[in-house]
Amino acid sequence: MLREVLHQRLGAIMQPEEIGKALDEFEYKPVIQSGLHCLLLMDRITFDALLFAWLGAVENELSAFVGFMGTTMTMETIGREGPGWLDVGDDKVNLFGMGRHKLCRKSACAAGPVTLNKRALEAVGDERDASRWLGTLLARQDKVFGTAADAMTALNEDLVANWDRSGMALPVFIDDRLAAAAMARHLQYDGSLISRLLMEPARRRRLEHALQEAASGPFGRFLPNATDYFWGIREERVRKLVLENGNLIELDKPHGLSIPFERPHLKQALLDGVLLPNLFLTFLVLAILPRVRVVGGLRQIGYVALFHSILLAALDETTPEERDLVAELQVRENAWGTRVIDEKISVREQLARLPEGALFADLLRQYRSRTFAEATDNLKLIRENARWRKIGQAYSV
Repeated sequence: MLREVLHQRLGAIMQPEEIGKALDEFEYKPVIQSGLHCLLLMDRITFDALLFAWLGAVENELSAFVGFMGTTMTMETIGREGPGWLDVGDDKVNLFGMGRHKLCRKSACAAGPVTLNKRALEAVGDERDASRWLGTLLARQDKVFGTAADAMTALNEDLVANWDRSGMALPVFIDDRLAAAAMARHLQYDGSLISRLLMEPARRRRLEHALQEAASGPFGRFLPNATDYFWGIREERVRKLVLENGNLIELDKPHGLSIPFERPHLKQALLDGVLLPNLFLTFLVLAILPRVRVVGGLRQIGYVALFHSILLAALDETTPEERDLVAELQVRENAWGTRVIDEKISVREQLARLPEGALFADLLRQYRSRTFAEATDNLKLIRENARWRKIGQAYSV
């Protein structure tokens, strides 16, 4: 199922002969760089994480690699942060010229149509920027994108193509909407594991008990559980849903979404862009069930491990295929990958020092000469992270 939806995505950016090669490579070394939010690669953390994935793909001689960009965030998260803003080091540009009231009320996956804020971009750039990133963005100045997420994907693809003109490893950007398509395929079959877990009352009670146990356990603070199974999309915004009386509804919103919690209705709502799977279901369909390694952030290391334990608790080992899955799940394909590389200067400043058209190749040479300890400052990020420090203290007692 994952191969099928990836095949569709690859069809939009690759020639037919390239698609088969990329899928065969993914079958051999199935990895998704996740933990990224829907931001332009001019964002420091996003650039470093994408570069880390690119380095891994090149070292493993892969022609392409997959990066998952979360799109359920609002266009402005906190003051002048989020998909609606472009960080250029000494300033931040309102990327789509959208008023801040709208930015904080619309979600990246649904806000649209959008066009680039040409005047604001030109005001911050210079000749040096034009050859590194500004000209690449402005080449799309007349393009009307269906959503902000579509804009981010297209612009990031353009930036990478400019930075790595050798085409050593092509990033394939996917997001929550591909997870929704994969989820819809699972719900197409009443005998699929996800259909049984969600639709059979006894199985869903067992799953919900496992979710509650994980949330109340010692690592519960890692668990993202803001919505019941799915997010709703209404009026360009992601909405929290609760499952009540057999329907997914927006609580205390009489005119909000109301979708029957039944397989055909859920499947159609996913295909129509009305529902998106929450993180638990997203990781089930993209990683845990197809046995794909996800390489993401420090919090992700915690909650994907919890997702494994939740699924294990919900499985029925009297069923042969589920018993086999229990054995498979003993190997947890989850790793740290966001902010392994953690540069302190702005991306704009870094780009100015790198050779035009061969930025990634030059960075590849630089990082090959550094040790892991040097690149991570002896794991300083983990040692200073509040969640992981608390766990470390608990284990040292």
